[in-house]
Amino acid sequence: MDDPSKAELHKDDLRKERTQLAKSARTVAKSTSELADNSDRRTILAGDRTLLAAERTYAAWVRTALAAIAAGIGARALVKDVLPGWVGKLTGTVLVIFAGFCLVAAVWREFRSTPSSPEPDIRTIPAALLVPMNLLLLLVAAAALVGIWSA
Repeated sequence: MDDPSKAELHKDDLRKERTQLAKSARTVAKSTSELADNSDRRTILAGDRTLLAAERTYAAWVRTALAAIAAGIGARALVKDVLPGWVGKLTGTVLVIFAGFCLVAAVWREFRSTPSSPEPDIRTIPAALLVPMNLLLLLVAAAALVGIWSA
């Protein structure tokens, strides 16, 4: 009688261990699934950060271009009475040409740095808005250049 009861106890222990093992396996499977979802989310957020960094860089290029246009006009106005006229024109011209370079570089970098692998949650600046805006700013730079040379 002792042997069958020990065998029954052993079977009960094995059933309990299998039940616990199955429960543990379900828990591991669930946490693995959550971990995979979490890493996918981190990848998407990394794409968002990359996109936002590219837009900040674009804004910095445009801001530098606008400051260079203003500095070119200001340099021409400030030095025209103090130094020979060609110095003010040359300084203003160099700054406005630099502004044009900044505007072209801004568009080039914005198109070049768009993340391709992860799909970001945010939208990029549309090219239909980006290119015409920078062309308008290039026209402003050209008008500033004409103003520098005609004054």
